[in-house]
Amino acid sequence: MTCADANKVTFATFMLVEEVENWWRFKKQHLEDERRQITWEVFKQKFLEKFLPKDLRRRKKVEFLNLHQGTMSIGEYATRFDELSKFCPYFHDRVDEHSRFSQFESGLRPDIEQAVGYLEISFFPTLVNRFRIYEDDTKARQT
Repeated sequence: MTCADANKVTFATFMLVEEVENWWRFKKQHLEDERRQITWEVFKQKFLEKFLPKDLRRRKKVEFLNLHQGTMSIGEYATRFDELSKFCPYFHDRVDEHSRFSQFESGLRPDIEQAVGYLEISFFPTLVNRFRIYEDDTKARQT
């Protein structure tokens, strides 16, 4: 389901609460006083400038590119991968699903990556689920 750009600002600002809502009221009034049209792009730019500055977005992007599973479970790793991929549009917008898979796999612990990597899975949720099953089976064998 898509939303027309004309409605995105209305829908997004409806969800704002407390200090963010107060910030938007002030910012909207300021933009209207300048006779600026409040488009979705203008809203996003102002919102990100205020609540997610460029330096923080850059750090999150680097964190995503350096993400490794380490001691996380597959579920935790997949969740963190999805959260951080938002800061790296190439992976978040799924421009290249193969690169997304490669990035995910390259951060896995070697034992897990090796065990399931040969399956050539092409659907991300299936990939994560197979890794979860493998991880659960491995833990069950160890206990």
